[in-house]
Amino acid sequence: MKKWIMAAALMAASAVAHAATASLTVYQDPNCGCCSGWVKHMRQSGFEVKSIETADMASIKKKHGVPLELGSCHTAVVDGTGQIVEGHVPANAVRKLLANRSVKGISAPGMPLNSPGMGQMDGNLVTVDFNGKPFSKD
Repeated sequence: MKKWIMAAALMAASAVAHAATASLTVYQDPNCGCCSGWVKHMRQSGFEVKSIETADMASIKKKHGVPLELGSCHTAVVDGTGQIVEGHVPANAVRKLLANRSVKGISAPGMPLNSPGMGQMDGNLVTVDFNGKPFSKD
């Protein structure tokens, strides 16, 4: 029993350590200023972020399987896992995503005013998984 508890603790610590050093590649429209605000939030939260400007966001979203109804202004890919972060998702939700590799992607659909890069977070932002089910509330 002690070995199982120790193994679980090590796995949890590994997931947290990975999340703290995770890197993302974000694709964003060069004319969208709020995307840069989200990138700043992620960097301040300990993520390494590479930003690629492109005017062809539709093909990026299609390539990465972002459901049309969950789209936002930018799309990020977690380097190493291929998981997708669509839109103004808070860093806490991204850490939760990284701890559960069975989840393909998460989204803050549209451009919510209470999200990083858009405005002041108020604890009521609901992030959903790519099935449209609530994933995190920040």
